[in-house]
Amino acid sequence: MPKEVTVAGVTVDPVTKSPVVVLRDPETGNVVPIWIGLLEANAIALALEGIELPRPMTHDLMKSILHATGTRLRSVEIADIRDSTYFALLHLEGNEGSVQVDARPSDAIALALRCGARILVSETVLAQSSIPVPAASEEGERDKWTELLEKMDPEQFSKYKM
Repeated sequence: MPKEVTVAGVTVDPVTKSPVVVLRDPETGNVVPIWIGLLEANAIALALEGIELPRPMTHDLMKSILHATGTRLRSVEIADIRDSTYFALLHLEGNEGSVQVDARPSDAIALALRCGARILVSETVLAQSSIPVPAASEEGERDKWTELLEKMDPEQFSKYKM
């Protein structure tokens, strides 16, 4: 059974300088870091900050298409990890019923944030990728993620792919 998570934030891997989206299990506080591309990190950060641009970005366009076709994004799921690559699913519901669509986790998360959809992580992914993190204050949040990533074994940085 997939577990609902929140987006704790977007940070930068201090070793590779690649963006990382950090998903948090609200019950345990454990996190799942997913290395993503720069453009996707920007799309997620804009959604987290509630910033709307004058022209629609790709994920805004996707949201508009879903709305125009009467399709609802029920949830996104980080469903699997194979060969150090994460796989996600969009759970859509429309006039013809429910359908699942394959997606990159970063695109799925960016779209979910715009649509107000739940973000889920499968038990398999949680078991393989979850990292325990002690609770921290709101003000120390960004520093906490940077510190966490700096303490991780550099081998972990290269094992996950976008």
